[in-house]
Amino acid sequence: MRMVSAAALTLIALCAGPAGAEDLKAFKLTIDGVAVDIDPGESTTVTLPGGKQSKVTLQRNDFATFSGDSFSFVHPSSISVTKTDLGENITQYLMASALGTIVVVQEYGKMNPVSLNQLMLQEMTRESVQAGAELTQQPTTRKLADGKELTGIRAEVKTRTETAYFEIVGYGLADQGLLFITRVGSGDLATEQPLIDKFWEKLKVKM
Repeated sequence: MRMVSAAALTLIALCAGPAGAEDLKAFKLTIDGVAVDIDPGESTTVTLPGGKQSKVTLQRNDFATFSGDSFSFVHPSSISVTKTDLGENITQYLMASALGTIVVVQEYGKMNPVSLNQLMLQEMTRESVQAGAELTQQPTTRKLADGKELTGIRAEVKTRTETAYFEIVGYGLADQGLLFITRVGSGDLATEQPLIDKFWEKLKVKM
């Protein structure tokens, strides 16, 4: 079960990326061979071949679709999705908001991960439970728009000041599958629950 343990442990290791150089723009827009660096929300004037000047504006859509090999989901475009190769044909995709809400998809290429729900929950809640938090859980199912059914568990981890809500469900075939994990804190439900709801509403499994 080494690969399973690695997947569970990597799930809770959130790493920040390196800082970029000062004044670098996030995007490069090219029009008729003329390139200009620009950030979302900015406008700039581009001088095209022949001398004509055109004003361009780059705007970010509220939501974007992220696709893996066997799934896709919709997420806020302001939050990036990171991909990590965990080895043993396991790939993890992580979306994490600034408030600590997370959505994780783990893609397994050699096994059906549906039975790993409990292990994942234990790894994600171990420190809180050891510190005295109360863990409650119950079985759950989710039916996707195309009729596919995901099975797993819902859980609450309650401390003196806050409750964290987890959902861990999976879908699998004989030798492959997907594990889906969400976490949101009670203090952030008003702003963060729509992110979670949009994920489940638009989630597609291509198996």
